[in-house]
Amino acid sequence: MTQHEDQAASAVSIDPSLFQEKFDELAAELAPLFARREPRAHAAAYVRGLLADLPRKNCWTVAEQAGATRAFGMQRLLYQAVWDEEAARDAVRRFAVRHLAAPGAVLVFDETGQEKKGEASAGVGRQYTGTTGQVSNAVVAVYCTYASPLGHCLIDGDLYVQQHWAQDPDRCERAGLGRDFTFRTKTAMALDQARRAVAAGVTVDWAAGDEVYGRSAKLRGFFEENGIGYVFAVGVNFAVPTSVGPIRADVLAARKVPKRAWNRLSCGQGAKGPRVYDWALVATAAPRHHLLVRRSIADPTDLSYFYAYAPPGRSMALADLVAIAGIRWTVEEDFANGKDAVGLDHTQARRYRSWRRHVVLAMAALALLSVIASLDRREHPAPVLPASPTDKAPADFGRIALTVTEARRLFQLFTSLLRNLPTAFAARRMAFHLQWSTWRRRHQARARWHHYKRRLTDLD
Repeated sequence: MTQHEDQAASAVSIDPSLFQEKFDELAAELAPLFARREPRAHAAAYVRGLLADLPRKNCWTVAEQAGATRAFGMQRLLYQAVWDEEAARDAVRRFAVRHLAAPGAVLVFDETGQEKKGEASAGVGRQYTGTTGQVSNAVVAVYCTYASPLGHCLIDGDLYVQQHWAQDPDRCERAGLGRDFTFRTKTAMALDQARRAVAAGVTVDWAAGDEVYGRSAKLRGFFEENGIGYVFAVGVNFAVPTSVGPIRADVLAARKVPKRAWNRLSCGQGAKGPRVYDWALVATAAPRHHLLVRRSIADPTDLSYFYAYAPPGRSMALADLVAIAGIRWTVEEDFANGKDAVGLDHTQARRYRSWRRHVVLAMAALALLSVIASLDRREHPAPVLPASPTDKAPADFGRIALTVTEARRLFQLFTSLLRNLPTAFAARRMAFHLQWSTWRRRHQARARWHHYKRRLTDLD
């Protein structure tokens, strides 16, 4: 390691006190929702348990992590304690947006599932879930991610309950859905989430989602009415408005995209390098609406379609629309982090309220980690990446941003040090571990630079 690198690595990337400070800030947001001291303490302990390094995060393991001799307190928190989980969701959203808000923010909608056995759990049924890639017995939920240049996290979520549940009031009542349960589509849930975010004063410039949400005229109309642009994936049979009437997306692309119209662009940085595709933009009969077409470089017959709208005054440049299309993958990262880091899908709850309360507290834990990671990203610029295969290695590669997984590891480590060591000695140990974290991330930035350069060479 050079002297320059050694000095940079020895610099603490983030103040250790900010970990506890942000946890206390989040706890203060949630505290007014609990009328009694016990459930308030249990909620804080539950979030800490979700942040712990546990193979399975349910009431039993979280209670044991908190030092309790039985799981009753955590079970009561989810099932019987008096607190408003809807207001808690709003508090988590306020906390996240307060720290992550930045120009160019995007709302991203998607669903994810959790396999379940039996028929008693709220919303369980045979349905497709991307978690397994097939139809299985599972519960599925629709989520909304808030994504900005500073970071991203889940800010809303609703359980998707299939229509046949509404035909069995007794089953709905046993599952905690209520006898008056009415079926809602996934797009209706996404629309409700969008309305809640806008009503709460969340400022966003764009929205994104996959085909499920792209085909909803009501959802697209809501964003247009509120001056929010969108880039939604659509199917090959999506009816694109033209001067001669609606035409299928695949047919319009075949007619209107000549060979010279394709542009090779990256829609974002992936784990294996820039996500590079060929892109083309097709004008439609609707003002400021375009059909965005993506073509795989490896297989030119593999096409994907996006319907895009840019409000007046907003850029309609191809590169800008491509970037919004790429932001859609942030929700997938949130699903992965939510499940791996904070146990979003670990709940064993069967009743709807218990499931929802677990999800809200998991979103709180994920928001905390995303905010902590954003503080490091705010202080330190993104690492250097090669722009072409001929770029020479820079003198300083920078360091990759603090990830949610690394933030969780450090939070748990710092919590353990403060609990088991004198304050002064714990502070020295925390600084030591932060130096190691910084050193690793500098070397990860170096490895990423060379990996991306090789990827660009292969694509050239």
